[in-house]
Amino acid sequence: MTAPTIRYLLMHAYGRGGTIRTVFNQANSLAAAGWDVEIVCALRNRDELQFPLDERVPVRTLLDIREERPAPSRGRGALWRALRGTARGLDGPGKEIPEGEFGSRYFTRRVELALGDYLRSLTDGVLVTTRPALNFLSAAHATNGVVRVAQEHMNHGTHRPDVQRRIVETYERFDAVAVLTERDRAEYARLLPGTRVVRIPNAVHSLDQIPSDHAARIVVAAGRLLPQKGFDLLIPAWAKLVEAYPDWQLRIYGSGEKKTQLRTLIEEHHLYNHVFLMGHTDRLDDELAKASVYVLSSRFEGLPMVMIEAMAHALPVVSFDCPTGPSDVLTHGVDGLLVPEQDPDALADALGHLMGDHELRTEMGTAALLTAAAYGPDAVHPRWEALFTELTTPDGRRPATGAAKGQHV
Repeated sequence: MTAPTIRYLLMHAYGRGGTIRTVFNQANSLAAAGWDVEIVCALRNRDELQFPLDERVPVRTLLDIREERPAPSRGRGALWRALRGTARGLDGPGKEIPEGEFGSRYFTRRVELALGDYLRSLTDGVLVTTRPALNFLSAAHATNGVVRVAQEHMNHGTHRPDVQRRIVETYERFDAVAVLTERDRAEYARLLPGTRVVRIPNAVHSLDQIPSDHAARIVVAAGRLLPQKGFDLLIPAWAKLVEAYPDWQLRIYGSGEKKTQLRTLIEEHHLYNHVFLMGHTDRLDDELAKASVYVLSSRFEGLPMVMIEAMAHALPVVSFDCPTGPSDVLTHGVDGLLVPEQDPDALADALGHLMGDHELRTEMGTAALLTAAAYGPDAVHPRWEALFTELTTPDGRRPATGAAKGQHV
């Protein structure tokens, strides 16, 4: 039996978000194993992909809005500005996505109609949708024979009530719901009795990384400059450390709509020689290798992949014990330190504990490297292959892939 096509549907494939990166990692691994894989992008507003993608994986765009972009301006982000600038052409607000979905503003009526048309056209293969809004549309429209898998990249409890209700109403229609942590698996299994819920964590892109020597007086954080990532909590925490550790630096990598506010916060705390907004980098692995500690200050997460990638560089982690992910990965006192969520004082104390003890950084960093091994591609991606095989073949045997047929070798 020939392997089915695996299609990943993303809101936009040309951004820098964690979901895009992990989907590309999955697609690359499947393509290398000989599967036919396609990325489908609802909206395209950039010329180039931001993450590496195997040349055997095509990217299909449903709505290309590159020519519709207004001039750059301050605000919510390029994709939102592009949509806002063409609101009339996009026929106003959508009708199918609850307002509480974090990206609901992107789902104008024109976007919904384009996605509905595409979803109804599918009659075979596997469709993997990657956020609640896309999952809801798949449940409603992808009903002509395609195998449907809903991915959840966030903890259920972080969704707003209208989204939580829609999840309960629609996710039972999927052939499988894939979540990132065991706590999420148990929660979704309770909410969706009779639905197949599987835990498959995201994989780091590589375990072959340069380890830190824990000597540099550098702490790194990374992520979009958005409220979720809690950098507004991290900066005041760092202010409590400057007197004791004046020669240490906090480097925050990422871009986003809160850059100006964070810059103001740095100035208010007189940290302009101690905290640096580094912007986006395509060489984050190099920057992690230079650091001695990684810090996660998020208010909530799904599974914090940059944290695990830092651990692959033998970096110990200091993290808020936010829902979910950090405590599913870290063992407090072994490979990192967990502190109560949204508690800057506790975060500062834990950071200071590691900053003042090189031997402890080295010991926890070694343990972190061992923890990261469980999230390597060779450990995670076979789970996706096993799931797709079970969903598409009567006897659960792997269908013949392109590699098995002599293609893509």
